[in-house]
This record gives sequence, structure tokens and C-alpha cells, in this order.
Amino acid sequence: MSRHNFTTTSRADSARQQWQHECPELDASVMALFGRLIEANEMLSRPHLDLLDKAHDLRRGEFDVLATLRRSGEPYALSPTELYRSMMVSSGGMTNRLDRLEKAGLVQRRRNREDRRAIIVELTEMGIKKIDHILQDHVRGQEKLLELLDNKERESLDNLLAGLINSMSHQE
Repeated sequence: MSRHNFTTTSRADSARQQWQHECPELDASVMALFGRLIEANEMLSRPHLDLLDKAHDLRRGEFDVLATLRRSGEPYALSPTELYRSMMVSSGGMTNRLDRLEKAGLVQRRRNREDRRAIIVELTEMGIKKIDHILQDHVRGQEKLLELLDNKERESLDNLLAGLINSMSHQE
């Protein structure tokens, strides 16, 4: 049982109440749960996007390119395919993201030494400095968003979401 008393009615609660009124035989709790996930995603994305846009002149997908390259370890370089498979956002618009980041001097594209037909995307020195600076703000912002949850609740939520994602990925 949660130690919190959440009294705010979310859009998911309103939708469930409406479904219960219109179709009482329908168990709308599943729709409410997915509604909460969607609503939480929207709420979690907003501050992140504001931080990136206003403070660092980056879009979310661009941030994710830099973060993915940085966490890949030295030499902070991946093929475009490896890059989008590892990202936390979709691969849509990858070329535009890379063009913008390259123009800003944050990444460079070079030929793969083992396969001259292939391209490698790597962080530049400026890109490493920029993502390292942004990461501090990013993590602080995420911690603030989750400050109402204690460590046990965060771990529980993480495990539940990991289980849900794993279950859903096997249904595709």
C-alpha cells in the first residue's frame, strides 16, 4: 500500500468513470492503467524537453543521440544502425538529427575502417563536453520529478515497468 494520498483526478480516472457510466459491463481499469502510462509519459517529457530546448538548444532526439554515443563508451562511436537500435526514442528523422548535430560540431560522420562503404557516427570533443554538462541537469530534473517516491517505490515501479515492457515485447 502506498504511503501517499493522491486525490487529484487524472484524465484516466475521468475516462474510466465515463466508461463505467456508458458501458457498466466493460472493465475499463485496463484502459485507465494505459491512460496513466500515457499521461505520465507526457508529464515526464515536458520538463525534459523544456530543459533541452531552452537551456541547451537541443531536441529530445538529438539529446538521445549524444547520450547514446556517450554511454556506448570509448571511442563514443556507433554505426547509424547500432545508434538507433540503442536509442530511447524512435529512429525517425535520424539523418536530420545527425545533420543538425554535425553542423553544430557535436558529432562527426566518418568511414568505417573495416568496411569503407559503412559510416560511423562519433562524438566530437565538443559533443562529449556538451552531453556531460547536460547530463547533470537531466538527472537532477528526473530526480525532482520522482521525489515523492522513496527508493523502494522507485525500485518497485522500475520492476513493474520492466516486466510490462518485457511482456509486451514478446507479443509483437
